Amino acid sequence: MNNEKVYLSLGSNQGDSVELLLQALELLQKKGISITALSGVYQTAAVGYTEQADFLNMVVCGETVFSPEKTLKVCQDIENMLGRERTIRWGPRTLDIDIIFFGEQQIKTEELQIPHPRFSERAFVLIPLREIAPLLLEKLEVMIPQQRIKLLITSADVKIMLKNRGVVIAKG
Repeated sequence: MNNEKVYLSLGSNQGDSVELLLQALELLQKKGISITALSGVYQTAAVGYTEQADFLNMVVCGETVFSPEKTLKVCQDIENMLGRERTIRWGPRTLDIDIIFFGEQQIKTEELQIPHPRFSERAFVLIPLREIAPLLLEKLEVMIPQQRIKLLITSADVKIMLKNRGVVIAKG
């Protein structure tokens, strides 16, 4: 079975968000999604339901032999392992992992939409995506919306934090 390239957006605004993002990256690797590139961590204003704390967000590129549906299951399992509770749509969360792209596939089911239906409306996806895949973003021809966003931790520093945990990011 061939590896498929997948882009994931990760976000957290409850608990120790940096630690939760690092744990999520480690679990993605352990569960069969090999991370080949990652953005820095950005602090962003909440979108949708705005009466909540800022989010920490990042985007990763990975490779997997899993189907899109299995990849979604892996992401949801990791969210649940790290305390995700689905109470308010777009509400506070310990961890959110969204599939942005899965190869060239387009899927629209009740459980899964690829590309993610709102990725082009979210600076917290587009700016980190531009960091790791500038040519992809250029090809998409999308405008980055106005949203408060600030780089907090560089991708180099995220890689060092992961390396200190024994997690090595493969070169894509």
